[in-house]
Amino acid sequence: MQETAISTNHLTKTFSGKEILKNCNISVKKGTIYGLLGKNGAGKTTLFKLLLGLLKPTAGTASVLGRDSVKNRIQILRHTGSLIGTPVFYEHLSAADNLRLHLAYMGLDDTEAEPALDRVGLSGTGPQPVREFSLGMRERLAIARSIVHRPEILILDEPTNGLDPAGIREIRFLFRQLAEESGMTILLSSHFLSEILQNTDRIGVLAEGRIALEEDTARIRARHPNDLEDYLITVMEAATSYEPQNDHYKRRNSQ
Repeated sequence: MQETAISTNHLTKTFSGKEILKNCNISVKKGTIYGLLGKNGAGKTTLFKLLLGLLKPTAGTASVLGRDSVKNRIQILRHTGSLIGTPVFYEHLSAADNLRLHLAYMGLDDTEAEPALDRVGLSGTGPQPVREFSLGMRERLAIARSIVHRPEILILDEPTNGLDPAGIREIRFLFRQLAEESGMTILLSSHFLSEILQNTDRIGVLAEGRIALEEDTARIRARHPNDLEDYLITVMEAATSYEPQNDHYKRRNSQ
């Protein structure tokens, strides 16, 4: 049985009296790629920030590599790579120098900067300052920064934003390599349903602040060979009244 890398237990987060996450339970196995689906505002980014200890839960707990996200935030950050929100760089510096600063901040040497750039397709940028990078190049650099210190876990919020179809395919291949060859655990969200279906081992659907569906990607495909997209969209657009289950989603009849 695979070990659990990431888990939450009745995780709840409230902002200004509004519950963004409500008793949210998620489980991600080590060495797998887990795709999180959800409409805008479903709470995906909030969940990722809670896992990294960047926010504190209102109730419940989050665990990463067996460490509590509140009590062990620094240790979690050392063992994870992340991309959440718009990445910020030192605009006047090159891609490699940005990565070297990141490694120095973590107390590591800079031997991994160039290999990380090569893995994301930025090996030819040389001294070019980041301020001259396109949106796609900046996204590649953000991914390079998330993997440059060889983390055990990647937590990535919309990691293919700004990439063209060829770039998306390259990054998809990179994620699969990291999971299969390095044993890295990857938790990612995406607005592209096809990306989640092509590049994950397991899917979680976040609806109304809860995990409404959590199931192996292959099983979902097998059960819904002809209406897969419609099925997942239905789950994502769930009404407030529903029953979350591990193996299937069922709407309650409103009386």
